[in-house]
Amino acid sequence: MSIPKWIVTDVKASKNYELHLSFSNGKKGIFNFLSELQKPIYQQLNDLDFFLTAHVEDGTVVWNDELDIAPEYLYENSAF
Repeated sequence: MSIPKWIVTDVKASKNYELHLSFSNGKKGIFNFLSELQKPIYQQLNDLDFFLTAHVEDGTVVWNDELDIAPEYLYENSAF
């Protein structure tokens, strides 16, 4: 069974609300999170210090036990 191309293997969050991502297929992309900040589920991430705690867990980007984002969405909407 092959690993899906959209599995996140590494993330670095930047102060301009970008996620610098590495995916399982070797691609690297940048996801601009600014438009997501207006969604109620992501309100906590308006706190830059909290946004910068982004890390990879189980193949996607998470901030805590309650907040993550779908890896497929990140892959489809990243600039490569």
